[in-house]
Amino acid sequence: MKKVLVLVAIVLIASFNTIMAQPPGGGQQMDPAKMLEMMKERVKPQLIEKTKITDAQADKVLEIQVGSQSAMRGMRELSDEERMVKMRTIREENNKKFKDIPLTDDQIKAVNDFYDEMRKNRGQRNN
Repeated sequence: MKKVLVLVAIVLIASFNTIMAQPPGGGQQMDPAKMLEMMKERVKPQLIEKTKITDAQADKVLEIQVGSQSAMRGMRELSDEERMVKMRTIREENNKKFKDIPLTDDQIKAVNDFYDEMRKNRGQRNN
């Protein structure tokens, strides 16, 4: 059961990052610097409020999230199993980077829960 939940969370991260990487008009990918600025404006206040991390920590979390998006591009060509392995690896790398900020294990869990909740809410809005 734990493995299924981890895999679902990884899929949701990939979905969120793919959706957020799409510019409003579709087509070309948004510039990572523009993407980071957009996320700082829209996501950062909620991230700080719900996870109780500092402003500086939130900036670093957002940089890590935007950076991981490029690693997730091109995953549509992978098999489901390969995609799951790659997404799991990316999430583990992100968690290591979160520790280097430094975030505590509880803060890392709060950040991951925050993004999981965002993905869940995004899916409900699109229906």
